Amino acid sequence: MSLQIFLQHQARVLFSRTHSLKKYYPVAKLLELKTQLGGDEGRHQFTLKTAKGTRDYNPKQMAIREKVFNTIISCFKRHGAENIDTPVFELKETLTGKYGEDSKLIYDLKDQGGELLSLRYDLTVPFARYLAMNKVTNIKRYHIAKVYRRDNPAMTRGRYREFYQCDFDIAGQYDPMIPDAECLKIVHEILSELELGDFRIKVNDRRILDGMFAVCGVPDDKFRTICSTVDKLDKMSWEDVRSEMVKEKGLSEEAADQIGQYVSLQGGMDLAERLLQDAKMSQSKQACAGLTDMKQLFSYLQLFQVTDKVVFDLSLARGLDYYTGVIYEAILTQTGPVPVAATQNGAGEKAEEGVSVGSVAGGGRYDGLVGMFDPKGRKVPCVGVSIGIERVFSIMEQKAEASAEKVRTTETQVMVASAQKNLLEERLRLTAELWNAGIKAEVMYKKNPKLLSQLQHCEDSGIPLVAIIGEQELKDGVVKLRTVHSREEIDVSRAELVEEIKRRTSDV
Repeated sequence: MSLQIFLQHQARVLFSRTHSLKKYYPVAKLLELKTQLGGDEGRHQFTLKTAKGTRDYNPKQMAIREKVFNTIISCFKRHGAENIDTPVFELKETLTGKYGEDSKLIYDLKDQGGELLSLRYDLTVPFARYLAMNKVTNIKRYHIAKVYRRDNPAMTRGRYREFYQCDFDIAGQYDPMIPDAECLKIVHEILSELELGDFRIKVNDRRILDGMFAVCGVPDDKFRTICSTVDKLDKMSWEDVRSEMVKEKGLSEEAADQIGQYVSLQGGMDLAERLLQDAKMSQSKQACAGLTDMKQLFSYLQLFQVTDKVVFDLSLARGLDYYTGVIYEAILTQTGPVPVAATQNGAGEKAEEGVSVGSVAGGGRYDGLVGMFDPKGRKVPCVGVSIGIERVFSIMEQKAEASAEKVRTTETQVMVASAQKNLLEERLRLTAELWNAGIKAEVMYKKNPKLLSQLQHCEDSGIPLVAIIGEQELKDGVVKLRTVHSREEIDVSRAELVEEIKRRTSDV
């Protein structure tokens, strides 16, 4: 028998046996047998990695994150906000049609239990659903949670598919621009306290934009799509934005050129006053209403002492469809060399104030969103701001790396140690006393650790105090309290130890 005929015979036998097995065993059973036989051993190497657009955070990074969160939450509470939470996924129909062109970035989930679900894209739409569902008409709330976007991640500049948002919102019927001004004040406070560097807050109004589009000859049905293109001015040149409006979205060249004259304007209350006298803009009731409110907003911002960082910028558009009035965005700037993150961001364009290194906060007024969920269409006016926390984390991490200062990853106040052997039970007993008194304490998990090892652990982890016990200290009813930094030691009575530790670590 030739080799070719032999191989053909073997193939027919193998095919026959495979079909016989399939006849008597379901696929799952065959896979189980295959696993037991170990047929694929060594063929496939499992790659340990995080999913695209996500990341792990080590203890040092988490310590930085916690510090940032505490600063932001403290500010939100200072302004009287309450905390809420909503599910990480919503009914798909809840999110559909709320984000304009960004809707394509929503993560849809497979049907699990008869409902079409999607991961939340932001915290604003779930908040509006919460208000409508619970018939809430007045609330000042904050919400810090993860959101999800099926985006092309740019990890180097804090852009992920899974990330935190820190939202502050005021819902309710109030006099114009007072809540809006407070939101801008909050952004100013947070960015100042975090010491990220110089920043500016750009403000505009959707009514001004829509009025501008109308007087420039943009058809009504193209308002939202042209707005989305204008929103790209922070990433693209005017020439590229103009080209997209004309060539891709069918806008006339004349209308695009008129838009270009307006979106180059920046200023403050003076610009709002000038535009109210503008021959074209004054023809739009929408634009005039927005410009009048813009003047009022700047008068309140002057009282809040934040106008040094706020600029009225007609190029600011913000692409989300649900905005109805004032919109704003905070941009970090710097006057020195452009960092790596800025060049990768594509936002390294020159500006009078410095070099833009990216948006770190944004928000605005969305008076119609709650009514979209209410069966009777009842509206609840809302305004809010969201802090771009991942970009803030990236900057804080870079600063920590550049600084020689050590980042503490624990809050341990004291290490319970001994210099002699056979004192494990006494160390555990003292540690329990400290824990019960609310002291953050640690003890080494060895029966007879060397004192030098215990002290070195304190040096490495930044623990400020060491409570040392020995046979003599036990007899005298004292503990030797050592300050790690200065290496000074004093004897403290056991009864006074807790108060002494609290006194010494009150500012740590």
